[in-house]
Amino acid sequence: MASIRKAEPVDAAGIARVHVDSWRTTYRGLLPEELLARLSYENREHNWHQMLTATGDQGFVYVAEVETDDPQAQRIVGFASGGFERTLNPDYPGELYAIYLLAEYQRLGIGRGLVKTAAQRLLADGYPAMLIWVLHENPARKFYEALGGQYLFEKSIQIGSFTQIEVAYGWKDLRVFTENKI
Repeated sequence: MASIRKAEPVDAAGIARVHVDSWRTTYRGLLPEELLARLSYENREHNWHQMLTATGDQGFVYVAEVETDDPQAQRIVGFASGGFERTLNPDYPGELYAIYLLAEYQRLGIGRGLVKTAAQRLLADGYPAMLIWVLHENPARKFYEALGGQYLFEKSIQIGSFTQIEVAYGWKDLRVFTENKI
């Protein structure tokens, strides 16, 4: 199966590949095709490398990887990032910024493992609750509901020249992720 570990700067290319490929599969039909076609592995790799080498309280990133035919190599198939809640919501001080998996690795428990790892990290960092934003039309909303996320509120966002609605899901007590209730 997959193993989950803290991301390192050397993982930037693998994370970028997952980020671009999962956007293209997840958001097909939800975002304009020209926007998805313009996504660049190189740009995402640069951004992820900068984030993974930044100092200070920049949050965290974990990767899920599987073994390949080469026993010396691992392949990144998903990632999750998080940290403090960016709008400073006092009721949900932690945020799961992003979680993405390659389509062929979804529904295998890897996403659940990434969310659990991120929630445990937030709890260890002093954030007892978290939220995540997800596009209203994204079928992944059911995933967050299955993990016990509660619908909180929604807002409009701009992605390129396209307006979308995002929905926030929240977990008021992250200890549910440490007590094997999820």
